[in-house]
Amino acid sequence: MKIQHPFRTALIATLGVGVGILILTGVQTLSTVFLYIGTALFLALGLDPVVSFFERRGLPRWGALVATFAGLLAIASALVLIVVPVLVDQIAKLVQQTQRLVDSAINGEWNPITVVSKWLADTFPLLQVDMVLNYVNDWWNGLDFTDIGASLGSGLLSFGAGIVAFATGTIIVLILTIYFTASMRSLKRSVYQLAPASKRERFVDLSEQITASVGYYVMGQVILGAINGILSAVFLSIIKAPFPAVLAVIAFFFSLIPLVGTLTGSAIIVIACLGLASPLTALVALIWYLVYMQVEAYFISPRIMSRAVSVPGAVVVIAALAGGSLLGLLGALIAIPVAASVLIIYRQVLIPRQNEL
Repeated sequence: MKIQHPFRTALIATLGVGVGILILTGVQTLSTVFLYIGTALFLALGLDPVVSFFERRGLPRWGALVATFAGLLAIASALVLIVVPVLVDQIAKLVQQTQRLVDSAINGEWNPITVVSKWLADTFPLLQVDMVLNYVNDWWNGLDFTDIGASLGSGLLSFGAGIVAFATGTIIVLILTIYFTASMRSLKRSVYQLAPASKRERFVDLSEQITASVGYYVMGQVILGAINGILSAVFLSIIKAPFPAVLAVIAFFFSLIPLVGTLTGSAIIVIACLGLASPLTALVALIWYLVYMQVEAYFISPRIMSRAVSVPGAVVVIAALAGGSLLGLLGALIAIPVAASVLIIYRQVLIPRQNEL
């Protein structure tokens, strides 16, 4: 086939490729901004059922918003006033215990090498402990601490910069969440206007189902995390586990992660009990969390998540893995409600349309 205007065709193609590269570069540059917006919108959808609850009780829109944010502020303040002092006290005790161990090692009252070698000899009778310790000693003496110190310094700087970036991002997300929650109705109306008038009613119905499903899912995950955190605090205090407040906070935040969050948090708590308390305490904690995970999976979660769209187990696994690979922890959090939204469209749009053919 002969090209009539090769120069113009090549120029247009080159410009098209350039515009495409420019768009991709812009998206990559603004990825952090898009992440903030997506997180804030996700949280705003989670708060929308709470606002609607207050509206159904007779409050005007502005009153429902004030009540919602006042309740969140009260809960956050209570957590800060109750949890933070306990966390600081327990972390201080951990530092003191570590300092005592270091002082004992320096004064010769406690020799970690002797303790480790005795434990290895008792646990693994056939192991040549002296050979292992000599190998570790040779490896230690062969380390270049100059490079390690430089790497450690750069790592600390990166860690500090990460903390600052996290704090800044958190403030931005909170501000955007407040804005999106307050203007949720106008945002929805603006989106609904994009649909053709003949199909707008159906579009609005599907959109309301999707946003409601996402909102109930977010609230459900928070409630599950709160239940796990409160029960963990009570139980770990009863069995006298080390630093129960710290471990309860770990249980709460990990429970917010779908699919593997409760399992991961429970494993961390059991390992902490094993390393800082006793094998018996760790065993009791292990039994507790095994029982709790079954109760949560078969009794608590179905009742709390009953208003959210149910997603098959295989889809949950695939969605969580794909979301985590694309966007990390946030992707794993939003993957399941996104999958539920796709299922709504599949069941109520695609299948009926195929049945009509």
